Amino acid sequence: MARVTIKLPDVGEGIAEAELTEWAVKIGDEIQEDDVLGTVMTDKAAVEVPSSVSGKVVWLAGEPGDTLAIGSKFVEIETSAETAAAAEERMAGDESDGAPDESVEKPAGREDRVEKPEPEKAEKPEPARAEARPEKSTTPATPRTTPLATGERPLASPAIRQRARDAGIDLRLVAGSGPAGRITHDDLDAWIAQPQTAGFGSGRLVVPRADEDVKVIGMRKRIAEKMSISASRIPHITIVEEVDVTDLEALREKLNGQHAKERGKLTVLPFLIRAICKAVAEQPGLNATFDDEAGVIHQSGSVHVGIATQTPNGLTVPVVRHAEAMSLWDAATEVARLADAARSGKARREELSGSTISITSLGALGAIATTPIINHPEVAIVGVNKMAMRPVWDGSEFVPRKIMNLSSSFDHRVIDGWDAAVFVRKLKDLIETPALLFIDE
Repeated sequence: MARVTIKLPDVGEGIAEAELTEWAVKIGDEIQEDDVLGTVMTDKAAVEVPSSVSGKVVWLAGEPGDTLAIGSKFVEIETSAETAAAAEERMAGDESDGAPDESVEKPAGREDRVEKPEPEKAEKPEPARAEARPEKSTTPATPRTTPLATGERPLASPAIRQRARDAGIDLRLVAGSGPAGRITHDDLDAWIAQPQTAGFGSGRLVVPRADEDVKVIGMRKRIAEKMSISASRIPHITIVEEVDVTDLEALREKLNGQHAKERGKLTVLPFLIRAICKAVAEQPGLNATFDDEAGVIHQSGSVHVGIATQTPNGLTVPVVRHAEAMSLWDAATEVARLADAARSGKARREELSGSTISITSLGALGAIATTPIINHPEVAIVGVNKMAMRPVWDGSEFVPRKIMNLSSSFDHRVIDGWDAAVFVRKLKDLIETPALLFIDE
């Protein structure tokens, strides 16, 4: 046996080094001639380095991310003495045509197994078996008549594979015009330029969607402007608290069972609205707006709750006015009415402004936690996250309980962390003991 050393080829462009981005083999792998060994990246393109001999991989140069010099040792392959001799014979020709350089390490005491090439053969080297930079193909790529075998990987660079993924193209269907059937950018361009139905029963038309520039106007522009103001002006502090809603859900289901037909169905929002009204009664500084230009905090005597609502035109915040004076069913009816008006585009200007504190919820999509952005110029917002049944330790055993996280954000310029924590704790107490929602203190 002998070893063949394959060196990092000159990939052109006048570069002296390249970054190793991917190994296609590992030490111990048995490979065939023309198999891709690894990929290096220049400042312009990814280049695959093929093997010019068959054998066993015994050494690799570094790890992905390493920078390698052009002409440095790339891979060592253990192969038969005869194959090594043939590789040595091709060295002169390989150096002239830019294919991977290779040298042969002869094992001690086995020189007689490797015959030196005769002079007349050296003068007429064989053509290189593999090229580092194949010429661009001018022949349009056509679909294969049969797919590659299961598990067989089409020969293509990482950049081409990414392009194919983005365009939804199965590279197993594209015929490559490069050495050993490697797929080039020209092959992929030709395939995309001639849309065709992917074969083998998929029936999928491989047509990339055209690029499109969407001008930010109308509602989306106003949302962008308001979010920019909120995020740039307000230093947010967010508190996430776990809340046990088992008893609240039991009460809600019972009330719906008794009154849903004549009064409408209750969701969690009316309960949360009532909890907010009771909590801000003790902390009026959170039911407020902050005019940062005038340096004035306006504490509202009434609670006008903004309900973040997703509409076809974007996020809007209709307002439940004087929520402190509403019953659960009044609040539920008003939330439903405002949501319908907002989604249909019929909400009036006064129904979309004037809120003093807001609620945001992802509804059925849910989340474990969120970081709500405050609805400027308000100073607080309460985010509702999804409910989930979780095991809770009650002191003697784990019991199943319905748990929901509240994510609440505050304007840290005017709301201290302590006051924010007191507010969140009050909401937690009211929700976990729903009877407190109906007690007038």
